[in-house]
Amino acid sequence: MITKLTLTIDEVIIRSAKVYAQSKGKSLSHLVENYLKSISAGIEKEESVSPAILQLKGKLKLPQNFDYKKELAKALSKKQAYK
Repeated sequence: MITKLTLTIDEVIIRSAKVYAQSKGKSLSHLVENYLKSISAGIEKEESVSPAILQLKGKLKLPQNFDYKKELAKALSKKQAYK
């Protein structure tokens, strides 16, 4: 069932979003619907994770300047060195 939804959004954002949607050949309604589907799917996935794992979420505190890709590259190069 299709239902109408009223949103209050800054006019500049709406204009920009409409230009973006048009450039992709989509309607703004389509983009919003797909976005809402994607975040809803994320909630469903999170609920399927075990409670023990969910308790770990947010426990690791990293420095603000932490570069995940750089650290991953270092770890992978070390791993290659051991082979």
